[in-house]
Amino acid sequence: MAPRLLLASNSPRRRQLLGLTGWNFDVRPAEIDERPLVGEAPRDYVLRLAQEKARAAAHLAQGEQLILAADTTVADGMTILGKPDGPAEAFEMLASLRGREHLVYTAIAVYDPFQDRLIADLCTTRVWMRTYSDEEINVYIASGDPFDKAGAYAIQNAVFHPVERMEGCYGCVMGLALCQAVRALRAFGLDPLTDVAQECQADLGVACAVYRELLGEAPDGSQRSQT
Repeated sequence: MAPRLLLASNSPRRRQLLGLTGWNFDVRPAEIDERPLVGEAPRDYVLRLAQEKARAAAHLAQGEQLILAADTTVADGMTILGKPDGPAEAFEMLASLRGREHLVYTAIAVYDPFQDRLIADLCTTRVWMRTYSDEEINVYIASGDPFDKAGAYAIQNAVFHPVERMEGCYGCVMGLALCQAVRALRAFGLDPLTDVAQECQADLGVACAVYRELLGEAPDGSQRSQT
């Protein structure tokens, strides 16, 4: 029997985070046109792409699988910074973000193709980059790490360590706000097999101040409803 969940993404970081739930899941990435629309705001862009990915993966679902899709972008003001095309664009992105604040948006979409029911949500994290040097940028680019990352950086890269501080969800910057995804999946009757907030903080090595909000919990830990 197929697992109840299908992850419509090839991102190793999303697989890592989703694995903390204890669920078995299939991985079948959905191919869509990821170019922004003219004048499209970054938050609208990621929400649209997450939903399009979820729907595009419908034909890949087996049995009564739920589909989880996500999309992440770095927003420098209203400028969408996706994955760099090459070293020159990676350098340009990293140099433009250096020593400054920006926003990271990650949208998730959970889709039940058999009931044609979809829940989408958006997580926003505010990030301040440290003042790294041109030489550090070039060494990081030579490592190859920037090329599959929105904004050309990985917050979790321990060698480059590009981020000075952040406010919000660390997983959001990695590519999946796990607690938010769990909240949406619970609305379809799929509960995690672990304490996801505890597992996520332990795995990433960071304390989280927003997990209750993302899980839809009241301050006392009780569940709020998800529609």
